[in-house]
Amino acid sequence: MLSYAYRRAAVLPFLALAACAPGGSTRESQGSVDRVFTPQQYSVEDFYKNTRFFGASWSPDRQKLLVSSNLSGIWNAYSVPVGGGDPQPLTQSTGNSIFAQSYFPGDERIIYTSDEGGNELTHVYVRDPEGTTKDLTPGTKLKASFHGWAGDDKSFFVSTNERDARFFDLYEITTDGYARTLFYKNTDGFEIGPVSRDKRYIALVRPRTTSDADIFVHDRTTNTTKNITEHTGTVNNSPADFSPDGSKLLFVSDSGSEFAALRSYDIAAGAKSTVYAQPWDVLGAEYSKGGKYLTVYVNEDSRFVARVLDAATFSVVTLSDMPTGLVRGVSISPDDASLAFYASDGSVPDELYVRSFSSAPTRLTNALHAAIRREDLVVPTVVRFKSYDGVEVSGVLYRPHQASPDAKAPAIVKVHGGPGGQAQVGYNALTQALVNRGYVVFDINNRGSSGYGKTFYAMDDRKHGEADLGDVVASKAMLAQTGYVDSTKIGILGGSYGGYMVLAALTLQPEAFKVGVDLFGISNWMRTLNSIPPWWASFKEALYAEMGDPKTDSARLHRISPLFNADKIKAPLLVLQGANDPRVLKVESDEIVAAAKKNGVPVEYIVFEDEGHGFVKKENEIEGYTAVLAFLDKHLKGEATVSANP
Repeated sequence: MLSYAYRRAAVLPFLALAACAPGGSTRESQGSVDRVFTPQQYSVEDFYKNTRFFGASWSPDRQKLLVSSNLSGIWNAYSVPVGGGDPQPLTQSTGNSIFAQSYFPGDERIIYTSDEGGNELTHVYVRDPEGTTKDLTPGTKLKASFHGWAGDDKSFFVSTNERDARFFDLYEITTDGYARTLFYKNTDGFEIGPVSRDKRYIALVRPRTTSDADIFVHDRTTNTTKNITEHTGTVNNSPADFSPDGSKLLFVSDSGSEFAALRSYDIAAGAKSTVYAQPWDVLGAEYSKGGKYLTVYVNEDSRFVARVLDAATFSVVTLSDMPTGLVRGVSISPDDASLAFYASDGSVPDELYVRSFSSAPTRLTNALHAAIRREDLVVPTVVRFKSYDGVEVSGVLYRPHQASPDAKAPAIVKVHGGPGGQAQVGYNALTQALVNRGYVVFDINNRGSSGYGKTFYAMDDRKHGEADLGDVVASKAMLAQTGYVDSTKIGILGGSYGGYMVLAALTLQPEAFKVGVDLFGISNWMRTLNSIPPWWASFKEALYAEMGDPKTDSARLHRISPLFNADKIKAPLLVLQGANDPRVLKVESDEIVAAAKKNGVPVEYIVFEDEGHGFVKKENEIEGYTAVLAFLDKHLKGEATVSANP
């Protein structure tokens, strides 16, 4: 199970038939020799014949790994043999996505979570080896999460907001019979962090803003709760993991620094020390079950990377023969003998590997469909430019093989979600499909993005749609300076907060981009901030501090809301929306589409009745993103999409 800090950072998130005629060519430098490379082109459907995997929980006999995969077209739980072989389905849902959480430590029961059509009201389920399932969190209008195992493996923890929709209580459930007891009643609105293995301590978080939070340690023996990170100013603190003996709490903090370091708090003595620091944010850490190793997660220049440390010395463990690219999603076996992990260079989907600490790794999955050639895909690079006021802004740049100064390509500025998210190096099917079909894609980390220091992160506070949008517009000059981008054909695409940025660009700077693609973006901040789901109560005030309180900052929120500036939309607009979205309500898209149509500009609108905030079903992703490609081909590239089946 990932540490609390890592999970929190990560949330703040998407072939058989060859496509038609190949595109242009690229002259690639190979030492002193240039070669002409003509990539084969593929349809969006081809890219979704790739398979995604994540998670890796070891079976009790250490012969299998429990993973989540969309192999069937929808997310289900699978077991992957450590010795090699095809993934075996453990669940076979055809409607709601299922996400695997953990094997039971002593048998092959599994825990998984699932919601209804993307409404985010997840329940926690147990499946036994015979296929019988049980909802451990029955009821309506509640949200539940799995919170890991007790140290003795005789029970596990589940949080639910069934008592009070605003707050999550923590329950302990026994492995034998599923008897449930209230472990921690959360009447103060804390976010719940890790539990010590002896069950004495619980780490709790109180966020004040998205950049400022305190950690509390609740002692169940003395029934006391202590703030261990009292401070002045703005300091972000998140718990990571208790030491195996329960004497210390590891946490990450940016106290006195631009970047968060891994620190240790001695519970008895109250002393703190820094145990691992980098010139980037440390996101979190977790001890292995056996206690010999500590996995640390670092946000390294748009790359989430994992490192394994010796838990006693905090020195990095050398692992030879590792695959090229980013290593993440590390899961160490309960006996500390082996580890599973994912790796990718950003051009192909993450692949699952397994290895001992002394042997070379073995790849267990084949995520890239056999019909797609790796050399046709693009490995991204991180680039930087000076924005409108001199602030350095970075992003992840994808250059198509067919783009050159003699064959300039159209470009898309892609804006991540948030606010406070981050564009990261990693495989994205839509991005690779666009790049394969000749579009330059720049995945920007505008000011307000995480990962580049707390000063940069706070630069957009209460300046959304203005300061951050300025960076997005300024990136057009950087793209033009590459020499291979057609500066007259630059569009903008984004989802969630990124979708808002698309709409903000088209309304507040209507001359900046030729087209806009909005995936479930906010159009009316007043309504969105007033309709926050009740289970976000602990985060609500922090969000208001960053975005503005609709009761006291209504004038600015009205000013930056695209709906109230929709008469300025001049560019063609495509909007995709999930009908069950609890974060960005469907009415947000309904109204901006209706308003844009009044301007007489081309507007297309696709609603998925069985999706929520983000699309998780392959058939919907194929339909939606094929429409994106066709829309861009028509309105940005200026040509009809060539059929994928010539």
